Order: sequence, then structure tokens, then C-alpha cells
Amino acid sequence: MSQDELAYALITPYSLLKSRTGGIIARLLANANADFVGARMFIFSDAFVDAYQEVVCPAGTDPAICEAWHKYVDQALRTDNPWGRVPRCLLLLFRGPNAVRHVKEDVIGAFTEQPTGDTIRGTYGDFIRDESGRIHYFEPAVLTCPDPQLNHEHLRLFADYADSDGGLLIGRCSYDDPNVQVSLVMLKPDNFERRSRRPGNIIDTFSLTGLRIVAAKLFRMTVAMGEQFYGPLQEIFADKLRGQVAATVRRELGDAFDFPFTAEDADKVADMLAERNAACEFKKIVEYMTGLHPDSVPPEQKAAAGNAKCLALLYEGPDAIEKIRTVLGSTDPAKAQPGTVRSDFGRDLMRNGAHASDSPENAKRERGIVGLLDGEERPCDIARLINDTLGR
Repeated sequence: MSQDELAYALITPYSLLKSRTGGIIARLLANANADFVGARMFIFSDAFVDAYQEVVCPAGTDPAICEAWHKYVDQALRTDNPWGRVPRCLLLLFRGPNAVRHVKEDVIGAFTEQPTGDTIRGTYGDFIRDESGRIHYFEPAVLTCPDPQLNHEHLRLFADYADSDGGLLIGRCSYDDPNVQVSLVMLKPDNFERRSRRPGNIIDTFSLTGLRIVAAKLFRMTVAMGEQFYGPLQEIFADKLRGQVAATVRRELGDAFDFPFTAEDADKVADMLAERNAACEFKKIVEYMTGLHPDSVPPEQKAAAGNAKCLALLYEGPDAIEKIRTVLGSTDPAKAQPGTVRSDFGRDLMRNGAHASDSPENAKRERGIVGLLDGEERPCDIARLINDTLGR
């Protein structure tokens, strides 16, 4: 059996700028024969660019392509680039047998001048030669490494620069509107139960806001995190679900007695059960988000990673909270406007595609819980993952 490899895909600044992010992620997650295990935003320092340039091309690469690669990295990834763009990149990590080959050959693809849409580069990249054979336009859409041994050198660089050049990119982009906000979006666990395009398609829907992704983190929510994150809902559930409890009580008990069981009777029983029902629904959400029922986890183990995978993203821009909530749609997918995330990808009130902060205050609170607030843990999860894989 082949040993697991750790492969990477780095979505380029131009792909992010043009909001091709969701489409690229959809293809990677659906078609790469490997597990999605990590995500982090980067802006390369000059030192990182210099080091990456030295190892970007495997031995034997066509000299013309190698020249184009070096020129591209030297321009597109530097903060001092010819176009004045903020060169945000999104790193995605995949693990599995022969992951490097699968990600590169089967999904990202090679450079081609022929019109084709069967790979990421065929769809989103550009590779144009002039009549003399010289490459005069080159946009790879995604950066990766085709060689497993050289791939180790690439991964070492991402681990070494993960803390200094990666993580929270808040405040790095400029906007004309002064009302700049940061919103947390969290893609829920059912999006990752099996390989599919759903996570990428949801991100593509959020691109309709015109906001910019400034942080990304793939993680497994702990029971402690779940209880803290959704804690405010327990009190809300007691009032919000009281009517449902009353309707259930009347439906089940309406004909159970030889005397009339009225709506007023049902309301009184609902008052008695509201808190217990709220606690039950709260535990269901924590179990869904973590893969662990909170009552089955001893207190000393509540800080351990759960079994369910979530992807947290930070979106930045003018009126970010309202724009994200509009595209997200109503909590109930059946009531959400067509074309919204929850209308297209939600299944029920709990499995409704994604969570998004409903206020700047809650965005800050939630970011702190999932580890996307200033002062995040160092070394970061990506550095630990790479170093553990490489035995560093």
C-alpha cells in the first residue's frame, strides 16, 4: 500500500481577485483522490518569494516554462507587484496515497494552449505563446508541485513562513467605503461528509457579495468550542421553540383523554417542557457540529478535537455582515430566497449549509472561539501538520 503524501494547491492572487476561488475549490474537493486536511491564507514576503523561486521548478522542466514560472512568481506573489494588487493566496492541503500526483495530474492539470475545460488550469489558467514560441502570457490559476521529493521542499517553506506570512490578512486590502466589517462564515460538517463540489459551490455563491476572503481555517470543532459557540441559542430556543412544543403536545395528547385537551392546556405543558426541549436541541447542534454527543464526553476530554470537519472563512469589506447574511438566506431552507446558500444547499434547520455572524459583536466572539482572532495560537495548525508529516 502506498504511503500517504501531503500535497498542496495554492490558489493564486489573480484567481482570488476574480472570485474563481469557489470553482477551483469545488474541483479540488470533488476530484482529488485525497482528504482535504488544511487551509490558510498567505501574503508572501520577499524572503518567501526568493526561497520559493529557487525550488519552484522540478529538474528537467522546459526552459521556456521554467523562465515563465520564475517571472510569474517574482511578479505575482510580491507585495510590490506591477499591478498594485494585494497578493492574497489560499493554501489548501490534501493527504492520501500518491496525493501529489493525483492533485497535480488529475485535477490541476498541465499547461496547454488547446481550449479545454477538463482541468483547473484548462478552465481558469492561461498559457499563450507567440509565433516564435515565446510565452507572452502565463497565469497558472493554481500553484502546486508535481514531484513528490521536491514537494517536501515546498512544504517546508510553507511551514517555515506560515506564522510570519500567513493567517489573518485583515486590514491588508483597501476600500473606498469606510464601513469595512469582517464576517465569519463557517461551512458546516455535512458539506464534508463525502467528496463533493458543495463546499466550493457555497463559496462561489458567497462571491456574489464582492467581499474578500482574508482568513481560512479547516478544523474539527471540540465539544467545548461547540458549547461556547452555540451557548446563546439555548436561551433563545426556550422561547422560539415553545410554539412547536405546544403543537406537538396537542397533537399527541389531544385525543388521549375523555375530556377536552385544549390549546391552553397544551401551552401550559409546553411551558413545563420548554427548557428541557431547548437543552435537547442545543445538544443536537453540538453533536452535529462536533460528531460527539456532549453527554458522552467526559469534562476532561471536551477540549479534544471532534469527528466533524468545518471550514471557517473570514470575509472583509463594506457592510460585510449584511451582505453575507443576505446571500446566506433564511435559517429555514424551505423559506430561504431562491439562489441563496441555504435555499440551494440547505437540508433542514440544522443542516442548512453554512453559519454566518449576525453582528460585528458576534463575529468577534465567534472568531475568538474558532481561533481566527488576533493572537492566534503559534505555531499554527498548518505548520504543525506539515512538520508532523515531514518528521521535523
